Amino acid sequence: MQTQAPQRTGLVSRSAELAELARHRAQDAENQRRLTPDVVERMLRTGFARHFVPAAQGGAEGTFEEFTEAIVTVAEGCAATAWCASVASSLARMAACLPEEAHADIWGAGPDTFVVGSLSPIGRATPVAGGWRVSGSWAYISGVDYSDWAVVCAVVPRNGEPQGGPPPARLFALPRTEYVIKDTWTGSGMRGTGSNTLVADDVFVPESRSIDRQRLFDGRPAASSADCHTVPIQAVNGLSCAPIALGAARDALALWTGDTAERLGRGAGRPGVPGPARSTYEAVLTRSAADIDVAAWLLERAARVADGGARVTAEETARNVRDYAMSTELLVNAVNRMFATAGTSGHSTDGSLQRIWRDVNSIATHIALAFDPAATLYASHAFAR
Repeated sequence: MQTQAPQRTGLVSRSAELAELARHRAQDAENQRRLTPDVVERMLRTGFARHFVPAAQGGAEGTFEEFTEAIVTVAEGCAATAWCASVASSLARMAACLPEEAHADIWGAGPDTFVVGSLSPIGRATPVAGGWRVSGSWAYISGVDYSDWAVVCAVVPRNGEPQGGPPPARLFALPRTEYVIKDTWTGSGMRGTGSNTLVADDVFVPESRSIDRQRLFDGRPAASSADCHTVPIQAVNGLSCAPIALGAARDALALWTGDTAERLGRGAGRPGVPGPARSTYEAVLTRSAADIDVAAWLLERAARVADGGARVTAEETARNVRDYAMSTELLVNAVNRMFATAGTSGHSTDGSLQRIWRDVNSIATHIALAFDPAATLYASHAFAR
C-alpha cells in the first residue's frame, strides 16, 4: 500500500526545546503529580494540540510519522510530558470525529485547545430534546487539570436494539465549565501526568457535540476526509503510548551507558572485584541497544502505515497492533535489564533511571499494548490465508 508523503510541520524540531525544559522540570512534576504550568504552556506552543486538528479550524491535519518522531523526542526528556503531549494530539484527533458544529465550539478560540478524555463507556447518557443528559466519573484522565475540553464516553439506551453484546456507546464533548476534577492520581509510574478523575453530573450536551463511538473506531468522522481522521482506531491506538516508552528507553540507555562506563573506569567488572563481570555489562548494553533499535523500526513502520488513513487494510491493522505490543515488550525488557545491573546508585530516588524504569513499566500496562489480544488479532488473519 502506498501512503502519503509526510508533510512536515516543524513539530519535531520544536519538540527538542520542550524535551529540554521537561527534563529540568521532571522532578517537580513527580513531586506535584502533575506537569508544571510552564511545561504545559510550552507543550501547547510546540504544536501538539493542533497537530491533528482539522485544517478548517487552523490545525495541521498532520501525519502520524511526524507525531511519532516528536513524541519520542519529548519522551527522551520526560515520559510524563510526552504522555500529556500525546493526549493533547490524540484526543483532538478524536474530537475531530464530531460534527462540524462541534469543531467550531471546541476550536473557536484557536487550534491549541487542550482536549483530554476517555473512550471507556463508564458514563450514562439519556436522550432529551436537542441532545443528551450525561453523567459519569472517568478516572485516569491525564492532563485534566490543564484541560479546556474533554471528550468522554457514555452508554446510551438501546432504542429497540437486540439484547446481548456490549451496550451502545456515544462520545460527548464537554467544555471545562461542565465538569469537575477529583485529585485521585497515585500511580507509582508516570506520576507527573496528573491522571486525575473527571466528574460530570447531569450535564446537557447538544446533539451536535455527540457521535456514535463506533464511527471513531471505524474511521468514519462526521465532517472530515483527512487521512489522520479516517484511519481505523486500532491501527493507530498504540502510537499514543508505545513511542513514549521508546523515548524513555533511549534516555535510560544513555544514562545507564554513561554510569556504567564510569563504573568500569573505577575498576568494576574486573576479575576478583565484587559485582558483575565486564562481559555481563557488555551483553546488557548490546542486547538493550538492539532491542531499542528494533522497537524503533517497528514503530516507524507502523506510523507510516497509519498515514494511509482509510486505505489501511485489516491485515495492516493487525500487524500494527502486533508491533505496538511487541515493541513495548522489547523496550520493557531492555529497561528492566539495564535497571537490574545499575547497582544501588541506579536505584536512588535522586537519579532519573528509577523514574524511567517505573514509567516504562507503567506504560506497558496500557490496554492498547497488551500482547495476547494483539496475538489473537494477528493470528486470525494469518491463519485465514
